[in-house]
Amino acid sequence: MIPYISNTPDDISAMLKTVGVSCIDDLFRDIQPHQKPKSFDLPDSKSEFEVIERMKRLAAKNATNLIPFIGGGYYDHYVPSVVPALVSRGEFYTAYTPYQPECSQGTLQALYEYQSAICALTAMEAANASLYDGGTALYEAVMMAIRITERKKVIMDGGVSPIYRKIIKTYTGNLHYAFEETPVLHGQSSRDEIEKLIDEDTAAVILQNPNFFGAVDDHSDIVEKAHALGCLVIESVYPISLGLLKTPGEMGVDIVTGEGQSLGLPLNFGGPYLGFMATRKKYIRKMPGRIVGETVDAQGRRCFVNTLQAREQHIRREKATSNICTNVALCAVQSAIYLSLLGKQGFKELAQLNLDKAEFARREIGKIDGVEVKRSSPTFNEFTVHLPVDASIVVEAMIDRGFAAGFPLGRYYKGMERYMIVAVTEKRTKEEILAYVRALKEVLKNV
Repeated sequence: MIPYISNTPDDISAMLKTVGVSCIDDLFRDIQPHQKPKSFDLPDSKSEFEVIERMKRLAAKNATNLIPFIGGGYYDHYVPSVVPALVSRGEFYTAYTPYQPECSQGTLQALYEYQSAICALTAMEAANASLYDGGTALYEAVMMAIRITERKKVIMDGGVSPIYRKIIKTYTGNLHYAFEETPVLHGQSSRDEIEKLIDEDTAAVILQNPNFFGAVDDHSDIVEKAHALGCLVIESVYPISLGLLKTPGEMGVDIVTGEGQSLGLPLNFGGPYLGFMATRKKYIRKMPGRIVGETVDAQGRRCFVNTLQAREQHIRREKATSNICTNVALCAVQSAIYLSLLGKQGFKELAQLNLDKAEFARREIGKIDGVEVKRSSPTFNEFTVHLPVDASIVVEAMIDRGFAAGFPLGRYYKGMERYMIVAVTEKRTKEEILAYVRALKEVLKNV
């Protein structure tokens, strides 16, 4: 039993002595001065009503009325009202981890359907019951490839999201793995550079389709060369694009990951989101997280169980398959509802609508003097434009005209300060696209 310690000077002194410091400040000596709070002079307490009103006023400062043409991994798709209505049912949102299958058949079946949908979408053989988000899912795929191959070198294509690449490097910063990055060539993966780097020490090649610049690629040839040297291929995908594009499974990819936000989840100011992962059956025991399976009970009735769950970090520590200690199952269920509502044909029509509206926007933006729409590679619903001025200046000016104009590439790529990614989803109307073009013309005349 931990003894009760009061806040008297003697008791505080005894506590500090026990932990081996002389004063309270020593407890915080690792925090840099500029990171410490300027003051603990907090305002007087407020009533519940006053706090709510204060928060409303603060929230009103957010520019929630902007028409978004920004992507970079997160997209403004329409979420049918039936999706939040169903996922808000108590049977779903009170569920946490289905340790006891006899008490969790509804949750387990919903996750089983989710896994089945991800397998159908990616043309892979097995999927887990979700991860945190697209970036950490890609990191988990890297670790999975290292476990499978027992190699320690990873090649990352320059078209992979710079946010995801930073996540991977952060997670592996204290691990003894080697990372090589290759440039993109005319918007696509540089075959020559990747081939030069693949060797018998390479665990995996990481690719993205469409890549961060919006370019669509067929990675089948890279997969073939990687497999010839015993190397795995990981591909991060934008799930909506798979309604039209060649699937990772058809390309021979070994592990597929992606951000599931576009599958029925609103933008929500940054989360919670959903990381999905799928792989070949032969690698299933190296996959992190849990896998829900279908079976029958003692009476022969259909039922669902946790077939595999690599959640042994509490007993195996650094030898664990993964240190994931939970997942965003509710978000996975929400995506399963969304996909079941659309169906196979509806999903294809959604993807086609995204492509058609983006192509219309590309044509109209390309008519603006001084603006070049990059056309060296095919695209889905996101594309790169070159502006006559710094893209960050344009983005800031477009906000005053009611548009989130795009993602300025100079933020992550040196020398690309005049480049911007523009994304168009099914929600963007013809009127909105033409208004965006008019506003962009005006901004470029005045900057």
